[in-house]
Amino acid sequence: MSSDNSWLRSARLELAYFSGRALIASRATGGAGAILRFERVRPRRKGAFQPLKQIEITPAFLDQVIRALKRWGYDIVSLDEACHRSVRLPESRRFACLTFDGASKDMITHAYPVLARHGVPFAVYVPTAFPDGLGEAWWLALEAVIAREARINLVIDHREQRFSVFKAAEKYELFAYLFGWLRKLPPAELSVAIRDLCSRHSVDLAALSREASMDWADIARLAADPNVTIGSATVNFPVLAHLRDADAQREIAMGKAVLETALRRPVRHMAYPFGDPQSFRRGDAVLAEQAGFVSAATAVGGVVQSEGRTHLHTLPRIAWDGRSRSLRVLKVLMAGVTLPRQKFAPRPALDLG
Repeated sequence: MSSDNSWLRSARLELAYFSGRALIASRATGGAGAILRFERVRPRRKGAFQPLKQIEITPAFLDQVIRALKRWGYDIVSLDEACHRSVRLPESRRFACLTFDGASKDMITHAYPVLARHGVPFAVYVPTAFPDGLGEAWWLALEAVIAREARINLVIDHREQRFSVFKAAEKYELFAYLFGWLRKLPPAELSVAIRDLCSRHSVDLAALSREASMDWADIARLAADPNVTIGSATVNFPVLAHLRDADAQREIAMGKAVLETALRRPVRHMAYPFGDPQSFRRGDAVLAEQAGFVSAATAVGGVVQSEGRTHLHTLPRIAWDGRSRSLRVLKVLMAGVTLPRQKFAPRPALDLG
């Protein structure tokens, strides 16, 4: 989504808070509770080009969120408890469940100290190729290439393409374009494309991916904490919608099997990679259930209802946008207020010379 649309959406949610709409909505649509989705937790960075800032929050803001949830009267619960409450009769207090996608290194360095200090339960979804050192964080590599280079060459649809991006706005536009293009590729073609791009511009994709991810020692440290639930995010973190059913089933089942072998305990929960409606299919929910997962989480917004009205294998989550740091906006979203989805298709006007 563009920064203008993001600002407008935030402003409308702020208005819902001050108008009292959030309070009214919470009585009617607040549901049993909400599952919050975070990705990266790390200090603010300097630099005009930060296309992935939207998936980041600071450790200080995470601390503020937890304090606010307690102040607002939410029960901060484990993922197992969240699933239990979704099938029971409504309780007097709503719940909040904290989940973290991607298993990035800053989970252990920046997020865990805050969470441990508060003593709250949370879940981490792990794509198992990454602690093995085999995963490819192609989105980070794309960011690194565009941040460093003013002229970028790569092959798109069998044609050599050249982009000139000197200004930050041009770099953002190119990132949106290439991110969308890469995400639509089947996994094998995506791997070839990002490796080619990194090779042309001297970015070490393997080293970048390893440095950004937790290793098995980090995951074992988290798993030893009774407040932590380790869930699966498949093996390679692919867009499941682009896989054949057999390949999607293998990714889902193998992610569970690898984690269970490493941790020597059952793994009951998973999250769909990326999690938006374009990244998984209805059939993937069936595959997740067949693999033995109790729940499968999406990045589709919404609150969790009680009495079984929320499908446990397409769990909604409130995906926190790091560009909006207002606790008022978070409170409105957790009250069940939604805004019409805005369509946005970036169309780069780039110098191809």
